[in-house]
Amino acid sequence: MTDTQAATFRALHAPGRVLVLANAWDAASARLAQEAGCPAVATSSAALAWAHGYSDGEALPTSVLLTAVAEILRVVSVPVSVDSEAGYSSEPAAVADYAARLIEMGVAGINLEDGRSPPDLTARKIESIKARAARMGGDLFVNARADVYLLGLTGPDHALKETIARGKRYAAAGADGFFVPFLKDVDAMAEIAGAVALPLNVLAVQGVPAVAELKAAGVRRISTGAGPGRAVYGAAFKAAQMLMAEGRYEAMFASAGDCPNFNALFAEG
Repeated sequence: MTDTQAATFRALHAPGRVLVLANAWDAASARLAQEAGCPAVATSSAALAWAHGYSDGEALPTSVLLTAVAEILRVVSVPVSVDSEAGYSSEPAAVADYAARLIEMGVAGINLEDGRSPPDLTARKIESIKARAARMGGDLFVNARADVYLLGLTGPDHALKETIARGKRYAAAGADGFFVPFLKDVDAMAEIAGAVALPLNVLAVQGVPAVAELKAAGVRRISTGAGPGRAVYGAAFKAAQMLMAEGRYEAMFASAGDCPNFNALFAEG
């Protein structure tokens, strides 16, 4: 099953296509994304951590993460990619052990971020994951994330050059995709897409153009990250505030009618 799902997921990144993902954080949000027409499900590490009472940044125990992933896999039929932060270890072998668990579960792909770590360390992690997958006879789409723009790792004049250098390094290590969050300039997107031989993934944040313009720039994957989770929790918080401050229910009912019939959906499984 893993090989089939990974192959299906890889095909969604083919040239001329753009994969748009409404990131999920639990079984219900994952099934909701599938019902809305998403051809794959990708998790948000931040939203998933918050849903379990942890902050983002590898504070979530991997045991909790793997349980949540199993719950998602149980209720969807499309490929699943797991946001794995930096692999939950600075040791490439340990990151490969973690990835092997996901392969065994039937996960199609992962995100692996570099953060403030040296790019060579991230490259070694990618190499270790790919070697382990090969020994297992399995497959895993590794989406390497460069945080140059997200964390402001260089000055604005050097961000593009550094991002391209990291993309090429990760491609040489065996990565399957290249994720550059907080990249907003379409000209820079086009330059990266032309320079790095990997499908370019960007994050939908305020100021990022619409899907059609991103596709025209060569972007082949668009993630929403914690955005859907923030939207849901923001609506719930607004409803709770109105209830407590005004004793009114309008905010709660504003979008409640749009919620799918999860009892019926989950009864199918």
